[in-house]
Amino acid sequence: MKSSIKSIAVFTSGGDAPGMNAAVRAVVRTGIYSGLKVFGIMRGYEGLIDDEIIDMDSRSVSNIIHRGGTILKTARSKRFMTDEGMKLAYENIKKHNIDAVIALGGDGTFRGAVEFNKTYDVPFIGLPCTIDNDLYGTDNTIGYDTAINTAMEAIDKIRDTADSHNRLFFIEVMGRDAGFIAMRSGIATGAEAILIPESPLSIDQLINKLERGWQRKKSSGIVVIAEGEEEGGAFEVARKVKEKFNHYDTRVSVIGHMQRGGNPTCQDRVLASRLGMAAVEAVMEGKSNVMVGVIHHSIVYTPFSKATKHNLELSPYLMKLAVVLST
Repeated sequence: MKSSIKSIAVFTSGGDAPGMNAAVRAVVRTGIYSGLKVFGIMRGYEGLIDDEIIDMDSRSVSNIIHRGGTILKTARSKRFMTDEGMKLAYENIKKHNIDAVIALGGDGTFRGAVEFNKTYDVPFIGLPCTIDNDLYGTDNTIGYDTAINTAMEAIDKIRDTADSHNRLFFIEVMGRDAGFIAMRSGIATGAEAILIPESPLSIDQLINKLERGWQRKKSSGIVVIAEGEEEGGAFEVARKVKEKFNHYDTRVSVIGHMQRGGNPTCQDRVLASRLGMAAVEAVMEGKSNVMVGVIHHSIVYTPFSKATKHNLELSPYLMKLAVVLST
C-alpha cells in the first residue's frame, strides 16, 4: 500500500476550529516531504462534489499556522449523503488521481467517510477538529484549547463588571451536546454553578446553591451554562431563577461564535501539526477509516466507528471538582 500512494487530498468540514490551518499546513508539507502530490478540496464534501479541487504546494500554506478559521473553507453537505452526491465525489477523486483523503472535522465528517466507503474504496484518515472536545480517541481535539481560553478570558471580563454592579451573570458557552467547554471554563473562572447536558442541575438545585452564596454575603456571581443544557439555555435559566430569586440583579451574556475564531493557542498549533504529520504517515502505512489522536502524549488511531461523541464521557472527577470548589 505504501508504494501505491502517489497523491493525497485534504479538506476541512463541519464547524471551523482554531488550528485547522496549522493542520492543513502540516498535511501539505508532510505530503510534499514524502514525495506525494497534494490537493486541497474547498468547502469539504461540497467542494468534492463540485470539483473545487486545487493543487497545493509548500508556498500555498505559508504564513497560515497562526490564523484561525480555514483557508480551505468549510461547509456541511447534505448532498454527500445521497447516492448521486457520493458518485460525483468519487468521480472527481478519480479524475484527479487522488489515492487517499485526509478529512479535518468532527463526528459528522467521519460518519460521511464511513458511508462513502461502504460503496467506494478510497482510504480516508480523519483529524479531530472541533472546539467541543467530544470525540473518543484523543485527549484533546484541535481547537478545544483555544476555545476554552477564549471562553475563560470572556468570563473573567464579565466577572469584573458583575463585581462592580453586584450582579448575577448567566453566561452561555458553546456545547450543544457536550459540556466540556462549560466545565473547563467554569472551573477556571470560579463559577458559582455550571450547567451541562451530562449532569443536569434543576432550577431548584441552582437556586439553593445561589442562596447559600447569598447567605455568605456574596454580592455577585457567575453561572456558566452549556447551550445544550436541558433547562433551555442562559436566557431561559435566568428567567426561571429571576422568578424565584429576584433579589439579584441578573444579566445574560451569550459568548457565541467568538469561541470558534481567533489565533490558535500554542497547544492547538502543536497538536494540529503532530496530527497532520501523523495522518500522512498513516496513509503511507496503508491505514484507512481511522481518526488520528493523541492519548497520554502518544499518537493513536481509532476507527471512525468508535471515534464519535456518543462514546466519550465527561470526567466525573472534573464534575466533582466543580461542585467542591464552588461550595
